Amino acid sequence: MKAHYQKVTVLAPARLHMGFIDLSGQLGREFGSIGLGLEDLNTQLSLAAAKVLTVSGPAAERALKCTRRLCEALQVPDTLNIEITNAIPEHVGLGSGTQMALAIGMALNAFYQLGLTVRDIAQLADRGARSGIGIGVFEKGGLVLDGGRGPQTVTPPLLVQMAVPADWRFILVFDQRGQGLHGEQEVHAFKQLPPFPRSEAERLSYLLLMQALPALAEADLPRFGEVISALQIAVGEHFAPVQGGMFTSSEVAAAMAYLAGQGAVAIGQTSWGPTGFCAVDGPQRAAELVWQLQQRFADSHLSFMAVAARHQGGELTVE
Repeated sequence: MKAHYQKVTVLAPARLHMGFIDLSGQLGREFGSIGLGLEDLNTQLSLAAAKVLTVSGPAAERALKCTRRLCEALQVPDTLNIEITNAIPEHVGLGSGTQMALAIGMALNAFYQLGLTVRDIAQLADRGARSGIGIGVFEKGGLVLDGGRGPQTVTPPLLVQMAVPADWRFILVFDQRGQGLHGEQEVHAFKQLPPFPRSEAERLSYLLLMQALPALAEADLPRFGEVISALQIAVGEHFAPVQGGMFTSSEVAAAMAYLAGQGAVAIGQTSWGPTGFCAVDGPQRAAELVWQLQQRFADSHLSFMAVAARHQGGELTVE
């Protein structure tokens, strides 16, 4: 199969996973989740023809395995050179695996003119087994809500995509020491969890539909944040037995408690962490809080950044 372009470049944005709705599927659909795309954190790579497969840059080993697997599934030559200029940190709750797979898959799709969709690639790469947030963020950006998994689901359907007010900022709290549960650890953890109460799933569904989404539409950050915090408490308490508490990292937990005391809202942990997040109104307030965190937690293993929501999905350019 012949390539149609000399070079294809893809940018795949990081995402926040703000929580699941129903972890037991007692209402007929399992999971369902809410999250959003982020600016300033992404995986970016370029793909071109070569005599043999070579991959360079951050997360190169992971990308190499992913490329081989996708080339085999797509039945296209893997005589390629892939240069990774940026990679989302692995296993910290920002969707690195899904975004790497979608970036490589969509680059191959364009390079060989296969005519596939983002969801076709996600299915081939075995992404979206539980959450569809990473897929939705790559497709659309903004805040996304997926419909979880039913008996016939291939990838969780995207139900809602909304813009996030331009002035809202999300403060991320990173623990440099470790990673959240992933891979077989994650699968085993889900099997250990007790049934998620049906009443909780019903309550969270109502709060998201009738409180959080209207609050977002009306740019009401306190109300939106109140619902996200409630969702995070419900899911965090459910996950606590397998992740050691509401937060995977005790240092992140301390920083999040401090942020809550300073008026930040939407307090939570993205995926299995250890990264924590919160929301504040305005870039100036976000910058002030990041500076305060840096002073207060100077002797910790933490680092901090403030980012805006990203209002577009993945980017693809060809030469």
